[in-house]
Amino acid sequence: MSIRLRLTLWYSGLLAITLIGFGVSIYLFVYYFTFSTVKGQIEQQVSSIVISPSKDFWERLRLNVNPSTIKGEELYIQVINYQTNDRTTTINLAGVDFPFPQKESRPQEGYINEEVQGNSFLVYQRPLVLRESGEMVGLLQVAAYTGREDRLLNHLKTILVSSSIAALLIAFTFGLFLARKALQPIESVIQATNTIENGSNLSVRIPRGNPNDEMGRLTDTLNGMLERLETTYNELDDAYKAQRRFVSDASHELRTPLTTIRGNIDLLEKMWKPELGGTHREGELVVLHQGKAEMSLEAMRDISDEAKRMTRLVSDMLSLARADAGYVMEKGSVELLPLVEEVARRAQLLPRTVELQIDDLSPLEGVNVHGNADYLRQLLFIFIENAFKYTPEGYVEIKSMLDGKQAGISVRDTGIGMNSDEIPHIFERFYRADLSRGKTAGTGLGLSIAKWIIDEHNGSIEVKTREGDGTTFIIWLPVTFPGSPDSGIMEPSDRKLV
Repeated sequence: MSIRLRLTLWYSGLLAITLIGFGVSIYLFVYYFTFSTVKGQIEQQVSSIVISPSKDFWERLRLNVNPSTIKGEELYIQVINYQTNDRTTTINLAGVDFPFPQKESRPQEGYINEEVQGNSFLVYQRPLVLRESGEMVGLLQVAAYTGREDRLLNHLKTILVSSSIAALLIAFTFGLFLARKALQPIESVIQATNTIENGSNLSVRIPRGNPNDEMGRLTDTLNGMLERLETTYNELDDAYKAQRRFVSDASHELRTPLTTIRGNIDLLEKMWKPELGGTHREGELVVLHQGKAEMSLEAMRDISDEAKRMTRLVSDMLSLARADAGYVMEKGSVELLPLVEEVARRAQLLPRTVELQIDDLSPLEGVNVHGNADYLRQLLFIFIENAFKYTPEGYVEIKSMLDGKQAGISVRDTGIGMNSDEIPHIFERFYRADLSRGKTAGTGLGLSIAKWIIDEHNGSIEVKTREGDGTTFIIWLPVTFPGSPDSGIMEPSDRKLV
């Protein structure tokens, strides 16, 4: 049985009980007041008849039951003499055999209902007892015709029953409609969940009605839950795709140096393997050994370069693995100016083909950030090394600026630049712009690590670039001033990529 039908049956049952109680109350109320009027007429008539059984009892009885003493047209009087079994009646009972109880049944004073020739009567009867002996010698009956009252009560009963049944049927039908209307959001919830279950489409939302009732709030809650599930699912799906891409790219990047190392080792083994059955003069042997030594040194340099590349790659992958594992940096108050000056000085020693220009760094004087000095140095070196790598001619410039509670460090180059379509992807792991792919050495992990370090410091990165006109990276970090009340508290930046 559905909830809609159960609810309808419940309130239909309650309505039926209410209508029954209301109908019975009305019926009893009308019955009481209708027959109270009739009883009042009967009692008034009885009080006008004074009968004292004595020797002249029957003579005076005839006078008292004279038709002129009847107070109403539909009141009937009958007196029974149990001694002679005679009875005296009013004229309006002429020809009517009005029943009366026998003496042996010891009739009691009070009201009884009688039906005579299909007509209803309300009868008040009083036993007549001799004062001398206490013997019951007769019975007085005063009756009133109650046909109209009975018809009225029957009509009232019919009206109450039929109207109650009609009201129940209407209420049941209309209640089913209202219950269906009220429970329609539940049907929407069921359809939406079935759609999600069958099609795995988490973008489906439950239609929201206008009333802000319990069903509306339930719909909002379920839609919010579906939105969170969709977001979580998409994040997991993106993370899974990124993981697969990461594994694929890492395998590719590791395979190249391993292939180079293995090829050089095979070469060394072949060169220095003793030649069986061969003879050489002493001079030829010296020249041969010198050639082998030169080739060996070249092969060892290749092995060393590839080993260094693998070391850098593994180190970068370790840093990203820490980022994925939720590694929390140890942070403290770091003064920016000495740190940037140190990085600029050490950057002069990096292999490069262009000039390194150090612009005004005074805006950073006295400016501190809450962060990790080692990771901040690594962050700056990543952008400087990238600038050197992709700038074949021109210069690389380091500049600083201060904007409210944000400190900016700019690394600008006059290199090859990038297409604007590539900017959203440059911080992806192993991503390398098409212009540089295959032309410059690198793993494509540096900017991913830089983005992680910036995020850990609640900073942001601003990128300005144009193909052939160089690139500018501006690192924005929330600053604190020594001794300030909010020292160590960072405010997130709203800088964006441009």
